[in-house]
Amino acid sequence: MGKIISIANQKGGVGKTTTAVNLAAALGVLEKKVLLIDADPQANATSGLGIDIETVEIGTYQLLEHTKNAEEAIMETDSPNLELIPSHIDLVAIELELVDMERREYMLKEALMPIKSKFDYILIDCAPSLGLLTLNALTASDSVLIPIQCEYFALEGLGKLLNTIKSVQKIHNQQLSIEGLLLTMYDSRLRLSNQVVEEVKKHFNDMVFETIIQRNVRLSEAPSYGESIIKYDAASKGANNYLSLAEEIIKKSK
Repeated sequence: MGKIISIANQKGGVGKTTTAVNLAAALGVLEKKVLLIDADPQANATSGLGIDIETVEIGTYQLLEHTKNAEEAIMETDSPNLELIPSHIDLVAIELELVDMERREYMLKEALMPIKSKFDYILIDCAPSLGLLTLNALTASDSVLIPIQCEYFALEGLGKLLNTIKSVQKIHNQQLSIEGLLLTMYDSRLRLSNQVVEEVKKHFNDMVFETIIQRNVRLSEAPSYGESIIKYDAASKGANNYLSLAEEIIKKSK
């Protein structure tokens, strides 16, 4: 049975999509069958894998509406063992459309049930908000991975996200666990980066991944070529970081 992991943080710019795309690609390279679901209307995970957003006709929007099934929404990618359910700007409207629906928090969970066993991992790239889209992702997931950037306001808003996770556990999904906190955009030369690492580890100890994602120019360049870091520069620090994270997650799942 596959494991569904949401990658969530309501703060933008923390490396959420970078992590979703590159972790998915790294797990694929390590011979796991992976599905990445782009649940963000900005569709950066879709374009980051080289898919032209304008050509997307079936994606997360239709999946949540239940007008198409998951099999119909899945696209191939150039990455080994990695498939994608793409996003489109239309997804912006879904929160309003779901509001009056019964069991609106369960739409994604129900849509993924028939395909869950076909994949080792299903990763969901969440929107930078705590709205109905993210709520659907958390309700459908087995666990949530939280990226935290090594910057001054790193822990700001984290309490709010953890409260949302608690209420999802209480009301919609008792099985939801925290996969881990992932420190991103780390620069070893900066005292601040080192202080954030210390602080996060002090507060959350075992919940923090050993792997830390370092600031890396190649990592920032890869999306503009529509490629994961593994494909763009397999020898880069960024690729090594995400392969190490993938190995940590596989080890945890055993």
